[in-house]
Amino acid sequence: MKGGIAAAAVAAMATGAQAAYPHHRRAHELFRRGGEVCVPSCTTIWTTYYGEPTLVPNPPSPPKPTAQAVTTHEAPKPKPTTAYEVPTYEAPKPVAPTTTKVVVPIPTPQEYKCPTPGTYTFPATTMTVTESTTVCVGETTKVPAGTHTMGGVTTIVETATTVTCPYAKETEHEGVVTSVIETTTYVCPSAGTYTIAPITKTCEEETVIVYPVPTSYVPGTYTAPEQVVTVTETDYVYVCPYSQSGVPATTKVPEASKPQPPKETKPVYEAPKPSPETTEKVKPTKPVYDLPSIVPEVPKPSKPVYSAPETPAYTEPAVETSEAPKPKPKPSPPKKPSTPGNLKGGNDHYGITYTPYESSTGKCKSGDQVDKDIAALKGAGFQIIRSYSTDCDTLETVAPACKKYGIEMIVGVFVKASGCTYETPEIKEQVDALAKWAQWDQVKLFTVGNEAIMNNFCSPQELADLISVVKEKCSGYTGPYTIAETLNIWQREDVKEAICGCVDVTGANIHPYFNSEVTPANAGEFVQGQLDLLADICKGNDVINLECGWPSAGECNGSACPGKKEQAEAIKSIRKTCGDKTVFFSYEDDLWKEPGSCNCERSWGCKSAFIGGY
Repeated sequence: MKGGIAAAAVAAMATGAQAAYPHHRRAHELFRRGGEVCVPSCTTIWTTYYGEPTLVPNPPSPPKPTAQAVTTHEAPKPKPTTAYEVPTYEAPKPVAPTTTKVVVPIPTPQEYKCPTPGTYTFPATTMTVTESTTVCVGETTKVPAGTHTMGGVTTIVETATTVTCPYAKETEHEGVVTSVIETTTYVCPSAGTYTIAPITKTCEEETVIVYPVPTSYVPGTYTAPEQVVTVTETDYVYVCPYSQSGVPATTKVPEASKPQPPKETKPVYEAPKPSPETTEKVKPTKPVYDLPSIVPEVPKPSKPVYSAPETPAYTEPAVETSEAPKPKPKPSPPKKPSTPGNLKGGNDHYGITYTPYESSTGKCKSGDQVDKDIAALKGAGFQIIRSYSTDCDTLETVAPACKKYGIEMIVGVFVKASGCTYETPEIKEQVDALAKWAQWDQVKLFTVGNEAIMNNFCSPQELADLISVVKEKCSGYTGPYTIAETLNIWQREDVKEAICGCVDVTGANIHPYFNSEVTPANAGEFVQGQLDLLADICKGNDVINLECGWPSAGECNGSACPGKKEQAEAIKSIRKTCGDKTVFFSYEDDLWKEPGSCNCERSWGCKSAFIGGY
């Protein structure tokens, strides 16, 4: 399941609180003085004296001036004083308000143009998304000459319904095409499948068409690893997607590169796990589950195939060296299996996913530990085991134990962001290992990719081409093939057109916990409804639920609450309604994983529901 839980979105609730501050009285007040104020007054007394009359003589003439020496005195010079400059402050001028556009980073796949042949190094990039965001992301599909309809939003309704949904719209101005997200209301007049706001394009010759698809990114850390690419073409465009929850899309370093030291304690292949959905879709009358991505990884230290743990806190992306894809010949129509078999159990718990990692550390289990686990599963009545890849000596330990105890296998080739072709080193290693092993009598079903389309690791046509190559390389296997995607991905027209013709079984990962309206008691009813819808995708194909479980710890997702009691109730409900068509997830808890946004990623182990009870 997804290393990180798309796969689904996280809602933040804001609450207002009134601040309560203590109201202190002041330490003093202004006092008013009382009493009168005494102001002093005065009185003028006039007294007149009368004496004997007399004559007043004229005053004498002033003497004539005479010349005298004049003594000049110089005025004292003022003492110097210290001058102090009085600072002046200028009032700040008003600043006109400005508007700043905040650019929110979005982990859409990065495109790098390589103008000439040569070796290019693209640096690692990490970004954090803090709130759920929906944007237009380009999808590509190769089409012949003519008019083609693609994209849009597909919904299934069981009665006349009016739906409101976001969709991608293209606008052109002066030769520049821009994709935007808009909202529309669509009336579905009766029960059926409807594609809302599809895009129509016309081409005069075979070409690759790019069209926008609404894509949601939930909060989390996204990483694009460093890539070293050898390009042999002119004007080649290399696309490097991000992976969520800090799981870089990296590959084993080729022999010609500087080898990386094996990591002895860190798990590299992560058993897939659920996460919140990442694709925007219309909510139909009957809920359609959108399972999060699964990012399996982790080879044994002595044979590393993948090279990055799941946690956002630790990212050591390995360097990938790969050649630009060469023009591929048109694949021949795939052969239908001569012995498709019947993918249905004889009891209420057909299969279970199994990865040979120690629950507490994530290290590869020994052959003896694996043997004990498989023996216990056989004793519990399981008839088939699903593995995701060949890592951690799966073919050397799990396969022999299954043969010893008579348990069939669903084998797989895991695809991730590093590439979707046989030339991708990690894909080639897995395919070659399976072709060399060739114990096909043990294999009931072959799965190519695990949510590779949902994670944008492959286009539908690229995955179809890869299936054709795998069939050629593993020609000794004549049984059925499938892919593992969520129901909403299967319902896309481009997926049906590309994939239905090259698979014999329509396989989906169905987790009721990620639908907020599902309770443990009605989990089985929900899963059966999803299987019924899945049966209509590729007419005539058998269907199977390739992953299904319920966490024993974590946070509630609406009505879907985890817990040991709830897990037991949900699994009981699933077993009752469709356990014979279900591969349960998973054998043990993965305590070495990060808890994830749901705080549940470590707690999907369900062996207690089948072995020994809770």
